Amino acid sequence: MKSVSIVTVNFNQPGITEDLLRSLKEVNTYPNLEIIVVDNGSKPDPVPGWIVRYPDIKFIRSEKNTGFAGGNNIGLKYAAGDYLFLINNDTEVTAGLIGKLVATIDANPKIGMISPKIHYFDQPGMLQYTGYTPMNYYTARNACIGQFEQDSGQYDSLSGVTGYAHGAAMMIRREALEKAGVMAENYFLYYEELDWCERIRKAGYEIHVDLSALIYHKESVAVGKRSALKEFFMNRNRILFIRKNGSAIQFLIFCCYFTLAVVPRNLIQYIRNKEYKFIPVFLKAITWHFTNKADSDNLGFPLTR
Repeated sequence: MKSVSIVTVNFNQPGITEDLLRSLKEVNTYPNLEIIVVDNGSKPDPVPGWIVRYPDIKFIRSEKNTGFAGGNNIGLKYAAGDYLFLINNDTEVTAGLIGKLVATIDANPKIGMISPKIHYFDQPGMLQYTGYTPMNYYTARNACIGQFEQDSGQYDSLSGVTGYAHGAAMMIRREALEKAGVMAENYFLYYEELDWCERIRKAGYEIHVDLSALIYHKESVAVGKRSALKEFFMNRNRILFIRKNGSAIQFLIFCCYFTLAVVPRNLIQYIRNKEYKFIPVFLKAITWHFTNKADSDNLGFPLTR
């Protein structure tokens, strides 16, 4: 039986993380499991108490917030499993989830990464994810299939190759990780898992979704609270993704689209909604690219979250 390493990252959400650990203990039925929790600089530090309460779990403490990619990458360094299953700390598993994903990825050596179906935790039966459409490299737009729909099995036939895995739950084959490398940490938030999927594809693997496997995600159905940090990284990283993964002509056309369509649309929206504080943040997200290389580790934003 293949071994699986669960990696999850906590940042100032000890109760939510403990719900996940309880779920893995009480609901999961897959036996050959290693659980790794990375604390991403939470205050106060929950790790000393967790070590006492959960002696069978591996806890790793980072003294600073290294972001989604950085936190998961720390956990991957300590993971020993044949398959590495990265799941958000605000998820809860179902009984057959891990076993189904292992069986699917085991049966097809072309699969480098696989995600399960995702339901919203607080809206039973409502889909969050059944796969992604491919990226349009000229607009940096794609779609999450089935999101906000009631699940009646209407997308179950889509199991197989998909555009991208979902960052809330993605299992990667160790060999694919070794060939593609870990996530790029200079994204910090947003687009890092999409970039990772592209590198896994370039390493010769496919990205799949298994819609017989299900996980619950506690992310709100409502759009998350907007903040300067979110506004900066969503816009900076949208450009960065195309800059890193598109061809020169695709990036040129995307820049034209972004300048002529996205910039005026966003500025009008900020003014209409009286969100004036976002205007310099948005412009900073754009101008970051004039002074930084695509692999720069200068995040360009003060991290106070």
